[in-house]
Amino acid sequence: MLRVHFSGVDLSRIRLSDRPDALWETVLSFHRLRDRRGAKVFGEWRRESRTRLNGETRLLASLIPNRGYFPDFLTPREGARGMDKGLEAVRATAPERLRAELALLAASRRADDRTSPSSAAASTHQRLAPLAGGRGEPLARLAGALRGYHRATVEPYWPHIQARIEADRAARGRALLDGGADELLASLPPMLRWRPPVLEADYPVDRDLYLRGRGLLLQPSFFCRGTPVVYRDPQLPPVLVYPVTHADAPVPVDDPGPPLGRLVGHTRSTVLGAIGGGCTTSELARRAAVSLASASQHACVLREAGLIVTLRHGNAVLHTLTPLGAALLRGGATAEALVPSSDGTGAAGRQPRNGPVTS
Repeated sequence: MLRVHFSGVDLSRIRLSDRPDALWETVLSFHRLRDRRGAKVFGEWRRESRTRLNGETRLLASLIPNRGYFPDFLTPREGARGMDKGLEAVRATAPERLRAELALLAASRRADDRTSPSSAAASTHQRLAPLAGGRGEPLARLAGALRGYHRATVEPYWPHIQARIEADRAARGRALLDGGADELLASLPPMLRWRPPVLEADYPVDRDLYLRGRGLLLQPSFFCRGTPVVYRDPQLPPVLVYPVTHADAPVPVDDPGPPLGRLVGHTRSTVLGAIGGGCTTSELARRAAVSLASASQHACVLREAGLIVTLRHGNAVLHTLTPLGAALLRGGATAEALVPSSDGTGAAGRQPRNGPVTS
């Protein structure tokens, strides 16, 4: 059982990550690669990713066991700023921290892998010994392995991963606005249970995390599955990584997708898909790689067609999909989405009662 203990100050300092974390997704995807569960979401991803790998897994397997502890230095907070910044932080890990966390890993492996052949344990120790020395070259090799693995297994699916994280963020943000921190924590996936002032979750070990006024960063993750993840070191800034809800399997960025582009045009279909769980016009321009004026124009056309709704949010406007817009992205509108309502607006013209519709 994991128990995260909040004070009143901690509740006021809860934060939602505004993007996927490149290193958390990389490390957690390595678990999914070796896991046979979740075939509906991850099965095709596993098959496609394995064909692109080229030996990167040997060093990573020494650091990231199938279950249990893996070193905290693999997932620095800089990973939220992208792979380059994250790997810079990994390469800058202090030697004393490397030695301490690798010693914890070795102890954890001895406890969990008593039945493993001694030759496998010796091979693991041989690969990690140079890293424990804290020299620059072994850390550079590790950074190279992480980057190569990321390019093969995570980067091709990044737009899909980002869309799922942004949709989750929209749902959590709505809960926060509707009911504050209590509603936000109660809205988290079912494996997390908010029993004030403690957030509980099933966990591989018995663990208490006392926030002590530092607050908590909530980090949704595409490749997290089953249970949340927290840092082993209680002195690190508290982060709770939890799984997003999966609606479908990840699709590579170069996948042609449904024929929506032939219907409304490639750019406009890209804009519609980029709206996802909701975004402002400036965010839309960035996601769709178009100018701010072009994003505004496309949003206007989509709004007049009943595919999105636009609400003013402070000094910005927030675009969200209607049921018809979501149905088009899924590949076919439902009859309910197309039938006009009694006020003549049609289902597509109504704001969804339970929040933004996501594809």
